[in-house]
Amino acid sequence: MPALEALIERKLQQLSVPLAVRLPSGQRLGPPDARVTISFKDMTALAPLASARLDRLGDEIVRGRARIEGSMRDLMRIVAALVPGGGQLIQPKPWRRLFYHISSVVHHSRDRDARQIRAHYDVSDEFYALWLDPRRVYSCAYFADPQMTLAKAQEAKLDLICRKLDLRPGERFVDIGAGWGGLLLHAARHYDVDATGITLSQNQFDHVSQTIADEGLGDRVRVLLCDYRDLVPDKPFDKLASVGMFEHVGRAKMATYCETLRHLLRPGGLALNHGIAASGVDDAMVGGGLGAFIEKYIFPGGELIHVSQAIRSMSQAGLEMVDTENLRPHYARTLWAWSDALEAQLPEAQRVLARSMPPERAAEILQAYRLYLAGCALAFEQGWVALYQILLIHPNPAIATPDLPGAQSAYPFRRDYIYR
Repeated sequence: MPALEALIERKLQQLSVPLAVRLPSGQRLGPPDARVTISFKDMTALAPLASARLDRLGDEIVRGRARIEGSMRDLMRIVAALVPGGGQLIQPKPWRRLFYHISSVVHHSRDRDARQIRAHYDVSDEFYALWLDPRRVYSCAYFADPQMTLAKAQEAKLDLICRKLDLRPGERFVDIGAGWGGLLLHAARHYDVDATGITLSQNQFDHVSQTIADEGLGDRVRVLLCDYRDLVPDKPFDKLASVGMFEHVGRAKMATYCETLRHLLRPGGLALNHGIAASGVDDAMVGGGLGAFIEKYIFPGGELIHVSQAIRSMSQAGLEMVDTENLRPHYARTLWAWSDALEAQLPEAQRVLARSMPPERAAEILQAYRLYLAGCALAFEQGWVALYQILLIHPNPAIATPDLPGAQSAYPFRRDYIYR
């Protein structure tokens, strides 16, 4: 295929970051100083590189028809150079927006949400333990001090959430999407709250249940295996957190999600939503198919909306936004820490995954996660996606303070309480 080879050669010459390609014949194209080489086993696998379809190039790597030689950090510099339009966000066609809405309705039934969550989180607890911090906190860390390790930054994030919620001893606290229990247990241990967590992952439920039993916390901490729509407490909670959950809800269910938060929260109570948001309004997104790759291999059913749309839905549900903080660069650093940790132990990761699935499948999952972690780190660095903590109140007109008669909650409307 001389025409394809010539096209690839021109593509490599135009790139601002050196990249080399090794053809099935063994021939090498590209500059000699390239720090990354992509080796192809089949000439047809070259087509996505020629067309800058990064999702399809990712397919070839996951399926083993292409192989990366070089570091993921260097590879992501090349990906940034390959993204069409230099990473400019592209507005979808009107018919595409209609497709997104229909897809959202179809993809977010209770049964499908449960299957999609388990497809991701129940891959292997041992696998996640290789590259997450010891608490297995699988969300954006908070590097309050630039010198912090990942473990310290995750602890700082958990504490930041608890302080924003102004947790007090004895309060009823619920964690929607509790993961491996990092926030749930931190709040119980350090703030002496009565804590409830929910998850759809069987692996996470088992892990948290065992930790609660091991630490003798069963009298005031519990975890439930249920959908957020099916949680019916005896009475509303005082404080609520939802971390890394909002991305799985879907556009079509956003109103239901926000209304559920309000129903779960007593009037005057505080809720904190910590989640990934799109950077572009009206479903604008970066080209090259990066989102399609994440949807296919990592988070089936995941959907991102702009923070303005999120706050609008929350407001329509009767919640008042009192504070919003963008932690986007913190997530880029978090993801690079995860990526580096995984890259440092690839043979062990392959062995761990192969204990619970065929080796070929384990190899595919490992390659998908390598691309996902590094690709998401790049996306947060470039501003293609964002991460927000949104603090909300369920207004209660009966609540007032002498200096703030219209407070309608215990929120002091001064940020200094968070840092005292």
